[in-house]
Amino acid sequence: MTNLAPTINLTSGPQIPAIGVGTWPLDDREVEHMALTAFEIGYRLIDTAENYRNEAGVGAAVRNSGLPREELFVTTKFNKEWHRDPLAGIQQNLSTLGLDQADLILIHWPNPDQDLYVRAWEGLIEARDKGLTRAIGTSNFKPAHLQRIIDETGVAPDVNQIQCNPFTERAEERAFHAQHGIVTEAWAPLAAGNGLVEHPEVATVAVAHGATPAQVVLAWHLQQGIVPIPKSANAERLRENFEAFEVRLTPEQIEQLTRLTSDEYRLSDSDRFGH
Repeated sequence: MTNLAPTINLTSGPQIPAIGVGTWPLDDREVEHMALTAFEIGYRLIDTAENYRNEAGVGAAVRNSGLPREELFVTTKFNKEWHRDPLAGIQQNLSTLGLDQADLILIHWPNPDQDLYVRAWEGLIEARDKGLTRAIGTSNFKPAHLQRIIDETGVAPDVNQIQCNPFTERAEERAFHAQHGIVTEAWAPLAAGNGLVEHPEVATVAVAHGATPAQVVLAWHLQQGIVPIPKSANAERLRENFEAFEVRLTPEQIEQLTRLTSDEYRLSDSDRFGH
C-alpha cells in the first residue's frame, strides 16, 4: 500500500497534503510523466498555473492516474489579466485542465499597480460558492495585501503560497498567516539551485540524520507546518523528497537552519513584479 503524506485542515473545509510537487517549467508531456510517477510514490498534491503552460498535462495525469478524483489535490493559479473578470479566468483554468473543479485556486500575484486584486479575490469567493473550487487562496501576497482583502471581504485565504526557505524564512508573513488561519505554502523550498542544499551547515545536519540535504531542508518546512512544493522530474529525487517526513530535526537544528543567509539569494518583490 502506498504511504500518503499527512494532511492539514483548511478553513474552507478540505484537507491539503503536507507536501506536494511543483511543475514549472515542465511542458505538458513532461509534467504528465512526472505527475504519474509522483502519484505512484504517494504524492497527492500537484501545483500548476496558467502561466506554467502545463495545466493540460496535469489534467491528463489526473485522469490517467487510475486514482479517484477525490484522492488528488489539484492547485492552479490565474494571471493578472483576469483580475477584472476572475470567473472567466477560472473557467479557462478548468477548461485547460479538463476538470470540472479544482481543489485550490490562487491569485498568482497581487499586481497592486493595477489595483484589482480585491476584485480578483471577490471572484474567487464566488467561484468557491459556485463549486468551481473547494478552497481559495493567494500567491505572493504580502501582509498588507492580505489585510486589505480580509478587511474588504471578511474572508481570509485558505493558503498563501510564498517564496520561503531557510535563506528567506518569511517570519513576518508566517506570523500573519498564523493569526488569520492561513496555511503557508512554499515555492522554491530548496532555493532553486542557489546554494542552499550545498550549504555546509545543511550537510552537517544531513549527516547527523543519515539524510540527504534536500530532505533536511524539506523537514525544516514540514515540522513548522509549511507546505513545500519542490519540483523535480527525477523519480529518485521525487522519492527522496517525499521521504523527508522520516527526518525529525531537533528544535536547535531548525533554528540553525533558520539562521542561514545568502548574499546572492533574492526575494521576488510582489509590489514590483507579477504576471
